[in-house]
Amino acid sequence: MNNSHTSLSRRRILLGAAAASAVTVAGATAAPATAAQAAPPVGGTPSARPARRLVARDRIATARLVGGTAHFQADFHERLDAWLAFWSANSPRVWSTPVEIDGRVAADGDAFTLHTIRVTRDDETRDAFAAGRSDAAHLATLASLHHHFPSVRVEAGGALRVADGPAGWSGSADQVAFAVTACRELWGLRAADTTDWGEHVSRAGHAADPASRSGWAAFTRASLRRGLRTESY
Repeated sequence: MNNSHTSLSRRRILLGAAAASAVTVAGATAAPATAAQAAPPVGGTPSARPARRLVARDRIATARLVGGTAHFQADFHERLDAWLAFWSANSPRVWSTPVEIDGRVAADGDAFTLHTIRVTRDDETRDAFAAGRSDAAHLATLASLHHHFPSVRVEAGGALRVADGPAGWSGSADQVAFAVTACRELWGLRAADTTDWGEHVSRAGHAADPASRSGWAAFTRASLRRGLRTESY
């Protein structure tokens, strides 16, 4: 009996040790595999993209930034440069190129809220665009921003906020709202609404479909010139 109990006890101990050994070996084998699975592949893309480096700028095109140097994403600042040069090229000849621009850059450097564009005329600095002034120049400036950016929003108080990205027609609510207002206020198409504004523009002699990429570019350019009263030259 004692020998039998001793043999059984030893057998259980040996079986238990073997099982524990198997678990230990399996765990040791699995650990490197788990670590290998957790590590990103060589040459792979990390899950979180690092933030893009911002560039310090104290101007947009020719205009000095009110408030001094601000930090932008480089490609976004280039778009802003191109936009303001475009706005200036379509402005009245008696205006200088923009000399000051008042606005606020988002913390990520990829959005800008415009408050004022200043030019000189007859040796006096004037507000060519002012956020709080609802006039044709405000709509014209809004058109110029829609020409260059995919997302343009009118903020409370009339400031204009733009976000980075390639321009083009997307059919967003902000684009449609601008198009209808431009039709009514700049083109004299008072009956235009959110469903048929494009038809009104076409009947008014606008050749390209304004809801296409090229047509949207042409419509926003023409609206800019109408708003600044430079369509005749």
